[in-house]
Amino acid sequence: MNTKTTARTKILFICLGNICRSPAAHAVFQKAIDARGLSDRFEVDSAGIGNWHEGELPDRRMREHGARRGYQIDHRARQIRPSDFKHFDRIVVMDDDNYRIITAKAAPEEARKVVRMADFFTAHPHATSVPDPYYGGAADFERALDLIEDGVEGLLNALVGHAKG
Repeated sequence: MNTKTTARTKILFICLGNICRSPAAHAVFQKAIDARGLSDRFEVDSAGIGNWHEGELPDRRMREHGARRGYQIDHRARQIRPSDFKHFDRIVVMDDDNYRIITAKAAPEEARKVVRMADFFTAHPHATSVPDPYYGGAADFERALDLIEDGVEGLLNALVGHAKG
């Protein structure tokens, strides 16, 4: 038996409230691993720094923009828990503020698991974060999705390479 297929890499995407960027990243990553036949190799989730939207669906605008690209963005918002730092292998944050807050909550060995989505951008090499589109318009949601798609592709390639399946 190939033990490599039984070990699942656990990825947690983080943003401020878990209603725009991180649930979108969760959906984009899930669709990417499904398309590559890698779903059995990953566990994917998302969470927010705050609990303001706990239990809510993602922002309607993000769901609509994502649906136009073929994503089902329907994760119920939750706040990051202390146990998440032990459970997940990679914690992917959307911006520098998220990084600062999350690494401050983590023990030093767990803080090493925290990475920025921007670390994996290839098509947008000058972008330094996935800006929060919440207070913006349609173009801001589209830009966030463009950056998330880029970061997810780079992250997935870093984890498994370019091979399909």
